[in-house]
Amino acid sequence: MKYYIIAGEASGDLHGSNLMKALYEKDPSAEIRFWGGDLMQNVGGTLVKHYRELAFMGFIEVIMNLKTILNNIKICKKDIEAFQPDVIIFIDYPGFNMRIATWAKERNIPTHYYISPQIWAWKENRIKAIKRDVDFMYVILPFEKDFYEKKHNFPVHFVGHPLIDAIASRTEVSDESFRKENQLSEKPIIALLPGSRKQEISKMLSIMLSVTNDFPDYQFVIAGAPSQEYEFYKTFLTNENVKFISNKTYDLLSHSHAALVTSGTATLETALFNVPEVVCYKGSYISYQIAKRIITLKYISLVNLIMDKEVVKELIQEELNTNNLKLELNKILNSDSRTILLNNYAELKQKLGGEGASKKTAELIVNSFKK
Repeated sequence: MKYYIIAGEASGDLHGSNLMKALYEKDPSAEIRFWGGDLMQNVGGTLVKHYRELAFMGFIEVIMNLKTILNNIKICKKDIEAFQPDVIIFIDYPGFNMRIATWAKERNIPTHYYISPQIWAWKENRIKAIKRDVDFMYVILPFEKDFYEKKHNFPVHFVGHPLIDAIASRTEVSDESFRKENQLSEKPIIALLPGSRKQEISKMLSIMLSVTNDFPDYQFVIAGAPSQEYEFYKTFLTNENVKFISNKTYDLLSHSHAALVTSGTATLETALFNVPEVVCYKGSYISYQIAKRIITLKYISLVNLIMDKEVVKELIQEELNTNNLKLELNKILNSDSRTILLNNYAELKQKLGGEGASKKTAELIVNSFKK
């Protein structure tokens, strides 16, 4: 069968790559064409566009790049028409994917959505388009099933969280080997995860680095995003207590004592590695003011949303400053807060379910054709 997959961000590339592996297992003759990144490309298939060309963050940024976005949608439609897939699989990235879903539904192409748009956070009115244009929805957060089925009478499949698969499938690296390979000292590591887009990295990293001199007994290590070149990070590497490692975030987290993390999928990844963290977020003033008025959630991190309580500290906008960051980092390094946090992480893992999200989803997609 022919599969067309659209992922527009780094997290979508990760989950898309694991889904592709599972699809090839279930359907060895599968032809896959996709929008994604390096991880998906390493699995096989044909890459149409890299997510580096698609990632625009914030309301103002989207408006400024609207012409590019609309052109990408046009390219995508033409490419789908030429490929003539048996199915289109959307991975998150709703602003783009929901437009393609509407177009695909009009042409009777089966539509499968893996990793639901976060309409429980904002734009809940998208449920109308989802019910109209999406044939099958696969959700990865436990509360999403009730949201769709009980609140909106739309059946979905809860498949568990694919991050559990991604973490379980990685190859372990010993602490000694990791430090030696990356020229790290014996000091405990504080990981800095500033995001994957240039806009957010520029905003977050300078604030994260502002506390490094206050913790001389630790070494800080920046997790470089695979989508960014080393040259971009060089300007931030002015302190000898700060190191840089590119495209090895999971290895870094597995050997870290604590982390400062930009809000997003990385907050959940950090928790699944049992690393105490402080969640950071700072957007442009206008984008933040707009978001504050239309998003009604109590929390911004996935960890707190899933647990429905403050498990990890969130420093948002003006609260994200050197003094607050220093205070909260101190808490998770040494105090009882660290023990409580790790106990909450154990409960979080239970809520997410076990391994197998990618395999379950691939099996459901392939079986939908048999039916």
